Amino acid sequence: MNEEVIDTRHFEEILTRKQSELVRGLRTRGEIVIERSADQMDEIQYAAERDLAIRDVDRESGQLREVKSALRRIADGTFGSCIQCEEPITRKRLAALPWAPRCIQCQESADHSREDATELSEQEVNQTV
Repeated sequence: MNEEVIDTRHFEEILTRKQSELVRGLRTRGEIVIERSADQMDEIQYAAERDLAIRDVDRESGQLREVKSALRRIADGTFGSCIQCEEPITRKRLAALPWAPRCIQCQESADHSREDATELSEQEVNQTV
């Protein structure tokens, strides 16, 4: 756990507000509808808008999961410690991203591993095509 004391009430307030904002945003996502048009260009535009809305919902859903996880870490007393190496997460990182589950080093490593996995998947797909 973080050796310097973290004001978890402050972060809990921020995270609770962010959770409410994300839930509200996800509830108003009725615009993901399949629209049809006789014009092919309109169809392409509708599909692009729908894809963008779906990506937004996916991103916001993931962020909501991260926020809820941070609130659980506050409740169980592990907030501010990296979930991977258990070292303290810097105040600067928490101020910028209160739901951060990892210290910057572990996050960079996780991002790099994810990029490697994506590259391998793309290579496998290209080989089968």
